[in-house]
Amino acid sequence: MAKVRMSKYGEGREALLAATVGVVAERGLHGLTLRAVADAAGVNNTLITHHFGTKDALLGEAVAWATSRAIRLSDLSAQETMDADFARTLVELVSNEPQLQLFQYEIILESRRRPELRKAVTELYDGYIAALEKALARHGHANTHALARAIFAALDGLVLQQLTVSEAPAIQESIERIGALLESSLPETKK
Repeated sequence: MAKVRMSKYGEGREALLAATVGVVAERGLHGLTLRAVADAAGVNNTLITHHFGTKDALLGEAVAWATSRAIRLSDLSAQETMDADFARTLVELVSNEPQLQLFQYEIILESRRRPELRKAVTELYDGYIAALEKALARHGHANTHALARAIFAALDGLVLQQLTVSEAPAIQESIERIGALLESSLPETKK
């Protein structure tokens, strides 16, 4: 009887995308091979070729999947304020699924060397900024695009710090402080 390997990522295309994110987060882009993804997903590497064709196509879809998942899990566009609940949710997301952010940082850095990744990185940033922009506009902020970019840059830096040099409580406190600054910048009629 053949032994069936179970993947920690689940089944199907999504499992292959999650395995890709995990491989890149652990080994970097230079460690991304179809065999490494297949091993992580517990499948034959021909299945990856069947679903995605090439490693670059797999990588492109993994970027979109990781970005969509991270935005959905952090629920940036649904936020009314960057309060303690939002800060806790974001810090927990990074703590519980660091591979999502590590993968994205790997892609961002690699896009400096591989121009073909720049479009995906631009879409990654645009997705986060658009989600924040919606939340800011709903909360009463005007001229939200530049503000959303600035806030995202701060959040992005804090996530990187949490992954590398800072503890979660310090990051959560900083996110709450950003929220307090945003709240204080609203006109009195919007508070």
